[in-house]
Amino acid sequence: MKLHTGKLYWPSTLPNAAKYPVLDRDLHCEVLIVGGGVGGVLCAYLLAERGIDAVLVERDKIAGGSTMASTGLLQYASDKTLASMIRTFGEEPAVHFYNLSRTALERLKQIAGRLEGAARLTERSSIYLASSEGDVKALREECAALQRFGFPAIWWSAGDLADRFPFRYPGAIYAGGDAEMNPYAFVHGLVQKAAQLGVKVYERSKMRGSERGDDGRIRCLCGEGRVTARHVIWATGYEAQQFKKESGAHFRASYVTVTEPASSLNDWFEHCLIWETARPYLYMRTTPDGRIIAGGLDEILPGGELPEGREIRQSERLLSEIRRRFPNQEGLNADFGWGAVFGESRDGLPFIGLHPKYPNFYFLEGYGGNGTVCSMIAAEMIVDQLTGIRREDMAMFSLIRSSKPKPVPTQQQ
Repeated sequence: MKLHTGKLYWPSTLPNAAKYPVLDRDLHCEVLIVGGGVGGVLCAYLLAERGIDAVLVERDKIAGGSTMASTGLLQYASDKTLASMIRTFGEEPAVHFYNLSRTALERLKQIAGRLEGAARLTERSSIYLASSEGDVKALREECAALQRFGFPAIWWSAGDLADRFPFRYPGAIYAGGDAEMNPYAFVHGLVQKAAQLGVKVYERSKMRGSERGDDGRIRCLCGEGRVTARHVIWATGYEAQQFKKESGAHFRASYVTVTEPASSLNDWFEHCLIWETARPYLYMRTTPDGRIIAGGLDEILPGGELPEGREIRQSERLLSEIRRRFPNQEGLNADFGWGAVFGESRDGLPFIGLHPKYPNFYFLEGYGGNGTVCSMIAAEMIVDQLTGIRREDMAMFSLIRSSKPKPVPTQQQ
């Protein structure tokens, strides 16, 4: 599956990223991690923290898949609102998922704080805009639900927004405690830390097949060698679909533009993260060197494949949306633009856990706009399970759940 097209921004921020060898020998370990994106690298780091012998293999380059195309917005709020989740799953599971997301975000901040330079996170506030008057009632209800269960959320009127921004919207939820990241630098910084803690890391080492031995161990052909492990974590993101289809998932094309550095962003309150109620929605953030990143314009994948060249037109549209909201940036041009595959689950939850057809294989699939936060949730859950800590709440994210799941019991953390 081709995951992105166009000119990507993040690799330009880390031109001398570390390289790792091809696996050319036979290895034995407790856990094999397949995939060198954010999910796989988080698992590698957490396993290393707990002293578990692990090997990580990546078929191409570390952070070279969906991670490289991410916009790096980190929020506790999901694309599916808390109020909507309560209606779908019931109060306890919905609130539990939002609490998991908030805890995962704090854990990401903690982990990034151990890294250096561009791999660290920047804390940001967020505004969730009502795109039209017709969206105000539902967004107010969402704000009330968030407040009721202790999540940081304040209602802003049209006047509150006008006092802080050059654009006009009928209302918004203002939330603190979110963050932004350079996903490419974060993954490279974290995999380096994991390697220092003992994880063996290999690039250009595609997993070519596996078989289960009489002793229950899994023998995996990877690169030019073989890895024998007790457990396998499959953290290949959307490419897991080629190995195991998810009936409750669907894919879209999403687009991103990154501007040249702006001369000033003084009219952007707190450099906060911006998103909106419209679907598909537009989202925006800034970078440390004063660029604006805007993403969205999601559309169905034509023929199931990401179209080449489509990102050029969509990047221009996104640039127009930036200028419409920030008139002082009228002369700002785009330096980068790309299209990427974006996966969503029908119920708004990621897929995490074991699959009955693949014993001892854990899958980590952070579907949705909050993929990095969901990958953190998944990594914690999987590593807990592998180290003897039962996570009954993993049932919420079952790989074989129906597309309209019933409420499930949760585990108090």
